[in-house]
Amino acid sequence: MITVRPSASRGRTSIDWLDSRHTFSFGDYHDPQWRGFRSLRVINDDRVAPAGGFDTHPHRDMEIITWVLSGALEHRDSLGNGSVIRPGDMQRMTAGTGILHSEFNPSPTDPVHLLQIWLFPDRKGLVPAYEQRTFAPAERRNTLRLVAAHDGRDGSVTIHQDADVYAASLDEGRSVRHELSPGRHAWLQVARGKVVVSGRELEAGDGLAASDEPSLEIRALAGSELILFDLA
Repeated sequence: MITVRPSASRGRTSIDWLDSRHTFSFGDYHDPQWRGFRSLRVINDDRVAPAGGFDTHPHRDMEIITWVLSGALEHRDSLGNGSVIRPGDMQRMTAGTGILHSEFNPSPTDPVHLLQIWLFPDRKGLVPAYEQRTFAPAERRNTLRLVAAHDGRDGSVTIHQDADVYAASLDEGRSVRHELSPGRHAWLQVARGKVVVSGRELEAGDGLAASDEPSLEIRALAGSELILFDLA
């Protein structure tokens, strides 16, 4: 079964420094039909204005991954970590028993566009932790590159959930195929461009849920960037 989540039907938060689109219920936006998918709880498509950002705030018992599409995002947390996340960087933060962090656009002139993604962990009370790795454009071009996994295999970041996260940048006309093992589910998020999946055209911001499907064949109708989640 395949279900499409159109970009235009997502929730939205718009304030002076932030334009955020919510694939699933988040904050003041509540949609009983879209409260998450399997262990995937949040996909926020954020655009942060120059010099804008999220002040220090808490998280608990959540796996939070950040994928920057353009610009740069500065991260600081109560573990003492500080970094700048750029396109191709996958950052994972295990909130566990509790963590404080802030995220800011350090540029005085350029906006930053990012996806912030939350997954439920496989258990509560984890020790808070942080990890960040860079995946070069060549690693993701016209292939599904594993960027996060429960076992951290193939150089991916480690997440505390039975989930594999892939990133791909597809040239127009190129295709990738993902096989789903029995009992597994997939969520495809189109970050940029346009693709066709099982006869369904998806554009930037669209999502697609797949259950009881043997595989997904994804073909780019234009240069595209996507994130694919393989979920228990």
